[in-house]
Amino acid sequence: MFLSLCLVSVGLFLSLPGVVSGELEPVPETEGLFQELRKKVNDLWQNLLYPQFIRDSDWTAYATCEMKPSSKLDADKPQVTGQILFKQSYPIGKLEAFFDLDGFPSENNQLGRAIHIHKFGDLSDGCNTTGGHYNPFNVNHPHHPGDFGNFYSKEGKIRKYKSNLSATLFGPYTIMGRSVVIHEQEDDMGKGNNKASLENGNAGRRLACCVIGICDKNMWENKFSKFVERKKRGSQNEHRSRPN
Repeated sequence: MFLSLCLVSVGLFLSLPGVVSGELEPVPETEGLFQELRKKVNDLWQNLLYPQFIRDSDWTAYATCEMKPSSKLDADKPQVTGQILFKQSYPIGKLEAFFDLDGFPSENNQLGRAIHIHKFGDLSDGCNTTGGHYNPFNVNHPHHPGDFGNFYSKEGKIRKYKSNLSATLFGPYTIMGRSVVIHEQEDDMGKGNNKASLENGNAGRRLACCVIGICDKNMWENKFSKFVERKKRGSQNEHRSRPN
């Protein structure tokens, strides 16, 4: 179907006077037809490359990942649940992410937990079947597009916003349909002096995972606005508690 549409588009374009002959500009009597056909071809490609969910959201894509504990996890390990939400404006916006996670030990001063995007959205054997890190450019860790680094819980929760991320929801390197994995240990950020450090940061076992999928903007707006309001209240309370 895709190939047929492409061939039809090219065929119609080549049939215009002046195209095959090498003239770059359409002759005046066909200019209207040329412009109309160019618009149709452009619309066709927009529909193929950037589906309705982007165009209906002011050219902004939204995605969610519903985090669940790995089915292979030992009972004494943290049972992490929650959401990771993504937002990105087309065509040159940088990816934003909001991490809203629960189930970590309630004691503060916990070690960091590494969070990464993995290659496959396959949870058929828990988080074990998500593959290695998503690494389309064949570079060392921590330079994979989904190397999000270490996250630190407070009272058993992680509430974190990150912007200017190198992963993308668009194009051939989209993270749609891939997985996000939370690991048991800290990411050594490629400084562990061994092969595993350059592959996965020696981040340890996989605690929880999820598959990235499309969502509407309401989910982002609801969650993120509450996060911003909590941050604002926290800053105001901290300011009031300071001695004059």
